[in-house]
Amino acid sequence: MQPGVVVLAAGNRSRGDDAIGPLLLERLASWLAATGRSAEFELIDDYQLQIEHALDLQGRRLALFIDAGWRTPAPLAFYAIAPAAAAAGGSTHALSPQAVLQVYRQIALADPPPSFVLCVRGERFELGAGLSPAAERHVEVAWRQLALLCARPDAAQWRAFATPRTD
Repeated sequence: MQPGVVVLAAGNRSRGDDAIGPLLLERLASWLAATGRSAEFELIDDYQLQIEHALDLQGRRLALFIDAGWRTPAPLAFYAIAPAAAAAGGSTHALSPQAVLQVYRQIALADPPPSFVLCVRGERFELGAGLSPAAERHVEVAWRQLALLCARPDAAQWRAFATPRTD
């Protein structure tokens, strides 16, 4: 049986604070195993989101995208998302979570599962850099939020925690 919740983390461990997503996903995997909840979640770690990730949404009841952001309010932003076309002029390889949802809608001819983004503020994204001190603090706050969410994997509960987007 397929897990009901998919968690997709984007980031590159070799680029400083861009490692935030993969590091949180690794911590989540350990927590899920320790609490006996691994079967409820599928965890996917990749450098960037691509159209193929739309297939990972099939049969799910909930989706969470984790990433680092340099314009994100500190320490993090957590919000619901809806399908949206990719921005013009963007890469053919990397997509926003909203664009992944749009691809899903196009290929499945159905709405994607309720989907959310946990974006953690990063400061340094240079190749070869480690986590910045600020990112280390933000990761701890994000971890508490992530554990709370995954303890209650329910769209209505997650919407209650989400902050409305103004952009």
